[in-house]
Amino acid sequence: MLQRAAGTPLSIRIVAIAIVAAFAALGPPAGSTAAAKVFDPQTFMLKNGMQVVVIRNPRAAVITHMVWYKVGAADEPPGQSGIAHYLEHLMFKGTKKLKSGEFSKIVARNGGRENAFTGQDYTGYFQVFASDRLETMMRHEADRMTGLVLSKSIIEPERGVVLEERRSRTDSRPSSILWEQARAALFQNHPYRVPIIGWAHEIKSVTRDQIIGFYKVHYQPNNAILVVAGDITAERLKPLAEKYYGSIPARPVPKRVRPMEPPQKAARRVIRFDPRVRQPSFGRIYLAPSYSTAASEHAYALQVLSQILSGGATSRLNRALVIEQKVADSAGAGYDALVVDHATFYLYASPRAGVTVETVEAAMDAEVRKLLDKGVTAEELARAKQRLGDAAIYARDSVSTGARILGRALAVGRSIADIETWPEKIGAVTVEQVNAAARHVFKRNSSVTAILKPPVRKADGGAGAGRRPTGAKNPAKLGGKK
Repeated sequence: MLQRAAGTPLSIRIVAIAIVAAFAALGPPAGSTAAAKVFDPQTFMLKNGMQVVVIRNPRAAVITHMVWYKVGAADEPPGQSGIAHYLEHLMFKGTKKLKSGEFSKIVARNGGRENAFTGQDYTGYFQVFASDRLETMMRHEADRMTGLVLSKSIIEPERGVVLEERRSRTDSRPSSILWEQARAALFQNHPYRVPIIGWAHEIKSVTRDQIIGFYKVHYQPNNAILVVAGDITAERLKPLAEKYYGSIPARPVPKRVRPMEPPQKAARRVIRFDPRVRQPSFGRIYLAPSYSTAASEHAYALQVLSQILSGGATSRLNRALVIEQKVADSAGAGYDALVVDHATFYLYASPRAGVTVETVEAAMDAEVRKLLDKGVTAEELARAKQRLGDAAIYARDSVSTGARILGRALAVGRSIADIETWPEKIGAVTVEQVNAAARHVFKRNSSVTAILKPPVRKADGGAGAGRRPTGAKNPAKLGGKK
């Protein structure tokens, strides 16, 4: 029902690339000397501490209205995994003023659409609608910030919905299970190791009092950001924001305190054998710096490196593994710097029919060694920057993209200035910086390799892959290795 950040390379590619790559697509064309103006937003602060951001885009009489809370899965108390996402579901239930589901009906009756998402560092709610419906949406979104009704009759049926979502999105998908386990292995101490949707046994055990406590602590105006984009001006928005959000009293918000990662000293390997697998896969996740952690100076270069490795048909990995060597159907990389703490850089590939995962892994390893030994070229760097610049106009055209990027950036501790100066910082990245960033990240002892395969067949009592003896039953039906 509701979208969210997730934990597999495929879903990271869908979510992170949809947001972060859009963010990475905002630079001016290569060679431009004009001052960077990405979204040129206006911002002001309400007296209760709620930040408001306005992005004017009058191309259509449409508005995107988003409220971002600076709380996500990584802020959950120990033993209460999934509570942030569970509460996201419950926010669509009733308040003291509206019956359960009535807000959604109001959005629909007014020709709008709505949704929500939970990440490790934030939770967001949004509506997209005609610009003359703004006050209606603000009134009801502000109402559920503090007026949510969380009775047992509301909470318990939704628990079943959340558990079914976990079963359908994770437990029924071998690749999702694999990457959930891979992240748990990568982060040895930090809460990013816990899945956003939560562990099933903890979803089952979280109590009504715990949910209410989480809501009261974190859903406050001084822990939220309002971003409104589209056919709107700050002059029109400010009195409405003061009326509906500014009237909500601020309350103390606990500081984010998270355990940090110890030095990682050994490479890890996670293998999932599953009879449902038809397409084996290879992936590797590396611990990487973000904008906010130590070695943050590598963040911009890592974004360029991701583009060099995975930016289109001429990218390094696609050219080497798919086109030239013909060992993979697809290959790529990804990196997301917009997080509060540690980031990840990942590589992935799906072997072509008749090619083993081991062959693809060896080919990927060879490409990484080549990168570390010889580095990237000036031509690759220029092409990556050009690709990012070429997409700028399309990113600015969207009535929602700016709201998503600015909201997320502010929720994880970045500033509007960071967004607006991003093109200049990407434009200043050098070949030497990209190569240094690659050397910093591609360390096997700070990685987890994830392999997805069908069950291994045993031949004549042996442990390796091979032909099944005549008359033997399918090992998958014998409860084969999983």
